[in-house]
Amino acid sequence: MAQKPDLVFSCEYQKGKTRLGRIRTAHGEFETPVFMPVGTQATVKSVLPEDVWNTGSKIILSNAYHLHLRPGTAAVKAAGGLHRFMNWKGSTLTDSGGFQVMSLGSMVKVTDEGVSFRSHIDGSSVFFSPEVSVGAQVDIGADIIMCFDQCVPYPVSREVARQAVARTTLWAERAKSVAVPPSQALFGIVQGSVWSDLRKESALALSRLDFPGYAIGGLAVGEPKKEFYEIVRFTVDCLPEDRPRYLMGVGHPVDLVEGALNGVDMFDCVLPTRNARHGRAFTFQGGLNLRNRKYASDFGPLEEGCDCVTCREFKRAYLRHLLVAGETLGSTLLTIHNLRFFQRLMERLRESIRQGTAESLRQKLMDAYPFGQT
Repeated sequence: MAQKPDLVFSCEYQKGKTRLGRIRTAHGEFETPVFMPVGTQATVKSVLPEDVWNTGSKIILSNAYHLHLRPGTAAVKAAGGLHRFMNWKGSTLTDSGGFQVMSLGSMVKVTDEGVSFRSHIDGSSVFFSPEVSVGAQVDIGADIIMCFDQCVPYPVSREVARQAVARTTLWAERAKSVAVPPSQALFGIVQGSVWSDLRKESALALSRLDFPGYAIGGLAVGEPKKEFYEIVRFTVDCLPEDRPRYLMGVGHPVDLVEGALNGVDMFDCVLPTRNARHGRAFTFQGGLNLRNRKYASDFGPLEEGCDCVTCREFKRAYLRHLLVAGETLGSTLLTIHNLRFFQRLMERLRESIRQGTAESLRQKLMDAYPFGQT
């Protein structure tokens, strides 16, 4: 009989579908809804772990697929696990690699046994199965680990989506057979593209397997925003109320509020870090492109009222200078600000849920970021 994981989820407030909670793992606890910065290769790009922690981030995401290929899960395990390997004192989550496999397109062969492909690093042959994926994540030692799933692109035929749901369920059943220590919690991933009946089939099948948490995968891959929101709302209703729900790869400010209003507890996205590397900053008044010439003589902070070190100690003109000059410090300082913006957003979101004003926050963000702009 499988041991009960150490992960504890508690719902502390709920009104309709919207809720506030808390998750405790072997490496700490955090409030939900929560935003998780992405540190794919055991690093959040361009910043120190301490910098990430100081933005208010308590859990970060890494990717088992990438770490399996380099440096190899044996190296991470020998270092004492992911937390010691990357010197991170908070909680961690590892994605299983299903999305990365999908991105390989025709370069990958998918069967019920698993997937075969060639490494993008050295061209060597690689085989990934649910057992290999979960086993790798056990070795990596993340607090929350994910079942290996078959993620499909958009658009996709209903038949292909149906087959992916069946295979994802089969793989989830096999993932449950892998010995996972109680310090780690294995989540199932719901698939089904934009078909509600397939989403329901997937969610109910995974619920019967009694995972300690559930993810909604296969969205934010190009489908219209209206369908995206409808599927999130529908899928949440099909999942157990007493388990955390994780919407994978979603991080636009408006989408975070929309997801939380519909009962999602966890989010992750590369948006804050990727935009920073392209010279773009998030603020509650809208996005800023610091490469624009108008900022060359702007000696104000990125955002008035922001408490991050970038806003406290550096001016827009200096940040623009760093970016134009190709200095990596520019990306570092913008990344710190963007990560802090996302944590400030989640703090405001949680407080607005308590106060019953989350709809107003969503409207303000829609005004600041019209048509999904970042």
